Amino acid sequence: MLTAVSAGQEPEAQVDAPFREELSVGYVLVPIVVRSPQGFVRDLERDDFRLSVDGQLVVADSFESAHDAPVSLLFAQDISGSMGMGPKLDYSRRAVEFFLQHRLPGDTFALSSFASGLLTVDVPYTDNVDVLREAIALWQGWGRTALHDAVAWLPSVAGERGAVKRAALLVTDGVDNASTFDAGAARERVRAAQLPVYVIGLSTGDPHAVDAGGEKLYRYADVLNQLATLSGGGYHSATEATDVQAACRAVLDELRHQYVLGFPTRESGSPSYREILVEVGGRKRSVSFRQGYHGGPPLVRTAGGSR
Repeated sequence: MLTAVSAGQEPEAQVDAPFREELSVGYVLVPIVVRSPQGFVRDLERDDFRLSVDGQLVVADSFESAHDAPVSLLFAQDISGSMGMGPKLDYSRRAVEFFLQHRLPGDTFALSSFASGLLTVDVPYTDNVDVLREAIALWQGWGRTALHDAVAWLPSVAGERGAVKRAALLVTDGVDNASTFDAGAARERVRAAQLPVYVIGLSTGDPHAVDAGGEKLYRYADVLNQLATLSGGGYHSATEATDVQAACRAVLDELRHQYVLGFPTRESGSPSYREILVEVGGRKRSVSFRQGYHGGPPLVRTAGGSR
């Protein structure tokens, strides 16, 4: 099992948000990205969205559409031994630097890193770029990779604080050789939480590529792509510095152009996993959104439903 620690603490100390086997949310935020063949769709209103939970329509009681709204981003950095080979950590530093250079007022960033059985919260959420830059300068590759364990920890590390627009950016070369969680269990924890995860896979390959027998050529790319897609984020493979910059630009564009719907859940009853569906009117529009959450049923329903 991965151990989580905060910067400056001994390895046995836990992070402020301890690991929980079940994450249950009391207020659900649903980040949504809408595209047309011309690019991001920017002019939608609350009534343009049709939101359902477990097949029942839900009225959102909050709506964020400002494209300059603050963003809270957690960097989750693989610093295992394989990441210390070649320019991978340099590319990772460039990824962090990209977001720092393109920050807007109100944006906050947190920095965590993981190797072997240890995940460290290097910098809690802050807008102090100097502290973040000092932390990434100290990265060195060591140990084995407990990638799935680190992914399972992400919701606990991120917490529920910060801006309405919030996400994690995981940078890794995709190799896992030390986890106690399997990929499916880690993915389900993130999928049920309030955290879209964007992944930059360094030389991890195309998740859709198959061999002559129909088997996936890049197994970890497929795992990382599923993690990102189901959480409401996205997967990007990168082999060169220009790929990393393009991936960061794509992630930032999505975060800036998110719409966010929110609704409360009931406190009574047993929490369970609940599926989310978001539909938007109009032809030739693609809609990306988180697939579900773990918690009670929605408190607010449409006319004819209960409250």
